[in-house]
Amino acid sequence: MEIFHISAECYPVAKVGGLADVVGALPKYQSNWGNQVRVVMPYYETKFRSENNFECVHWGTVKLGNFNFPFSVLKETTDKLGFELYLIEIPELFDRKDVYGYEDDIERFMSFQIATLDWIIGRATMPDVINCHDHHTGLIPFMMQHCHRYHKLLNVPSMITIHNGLYQGQFGFDRLHYFPDFDLTHVKLLEWDHQINSLAVGVKCASEVTTVSPSYLDEINYFANGLESLFNMVRYKSKGILNGIDAQVWDPEKDKMLEKNYSIQNFEKGKQQNKETLCTLFNLDPTKPLFSFIGRLFDEKGGDLLPQASALALSENFKEINILILGSGNTHIENQLNSLLADYKGNYNTFIGYNEELAHLIYAGADFLLMPSRVEPCGLNQMYALRYGTIPIVRRTGGLRDTVIDFGDDGNGICHDQSSVGDVCYSIQRAVGLYNDKEALNKIRKKGMNTDHSWEKASQEYIEMYNLILNKI
Repeated sequence: MEIFHISAECYPVAKVGGLADVVGALPKYQSNWGNQVRVVMPYYETKFRSENNFECVHWGTVKLGNFNFPFSVLKETTDKLGFELYLIEIPELFDRKDVYGYEDDIERFMSFQIATLDWIIGRATMPDVINCHDHHTGLIPFMMQHCHRYHKLLNVPSMITIHNGLYQGQFGFDRLHYFPDFDLTHVKLLEWDHQINSLAVGVKCASEVTTVSPSYLDEINYFANGLESLFNMVRYKSKGILNGIDAQVWDPEKDKMLEKNYSIQNFEKGKQQNKETLCTLFNLDPTKPLFSFIGRLFDEKGGDLLPQASALALSENFKEINILILGSGNTHIENQLNSLLADYKGNYNTFIGYNEELAHLIYAGADFLLMPSRVEPCGLNQMYALRYGTIPIVRRTGGLRDTVIDFGDDGNGICHDQSSVGDVCYSIQRAVGLYNDKEALNKIRKKGMNTDHSWEKASQEYIEMYNLILNKI
């Protein structure tokens, strides 16, 4: 089967969040099942692009209203990622360092989608299925079906995978002329709440819809930033497939980013050595339980709870615990977190920004990982933590509900029901008690490390969905 994954992110090429991790791993595992898998994403000025070799396999011009943008399709020459990687280079729009956050993002991702389809229809054969990821590629199913230029793709099934339904790529009908020509009787497919809504378009027009966890599929029926009724309407063609993790990249026995590798047989000693390195770097005490947070500092992730929860937990357990925050996002939250540094020196520290090597070291060296998310479609951090013997402390939502069970129910983590400072602090108190019971602590660590969240099962579920679509044609 020939599968195209179209995405704004893919690890290790360009990463902002979990979308990149999924698109960097799922295709590799699908290739292992004997499929021909290709990933298509925009060209960005990234380290990966500068350090690897690419060849131009296609070029053309994107017409976006009155503007024409030359583009090239660059193929990575070695297939070192385990699948074929293609970058759509549009110099005027994508020769930038950051993935998102520009005033012309609508034009950038619209041109990317058009260029991608222009290239695909110029190939000798058409794909068996096109898997779109999030709103940045949500217009593709509509254009495949209704834009005259892409009539070759009319019978090619498409699937849209929703990694986060809160971001939808809305824009006004004043940009309708960006679309290649189509019969205007179909224009209502583009509209939601008097705007063109890229995610809604993909959900309406794709052959199938998937979310990145079963619980998230349930949640978006009543919490989806205005698309709740739409998700209810398409439930018949929707399925929640829990994300996996790349067990080859996230392996404490082989991870080159760690100070000391370890397995389930010797994790106590291995985790302690990584913890000591981490505590030396951040002036913390390795004899105390280390609580960590890794992620984006936004309300969605419960980032706004961290300053007050950290201050209260440290006040109540001063000199008994350590807290280390790795993340960036909301400037106000960043400043609040940094304002605690002077008061809790030796027990608290931050790294504002993101560092992949540091993240790996924290997963290995921390004792507990805080995830007080308000929204977590799947979440990968808790899976990484479990793999490394670090106990996740999570709010029961989305994929966190599907992957973490409270240790009071003979599970692998610590759970709470509300995204509140009180719930976070209470969970920290429970964790301190658990930390002081080494036998119980190590039992739960082993249970987490034995949990299989690899992509083997999930990748096969995607293949089954593709076959289901193909059988309907």
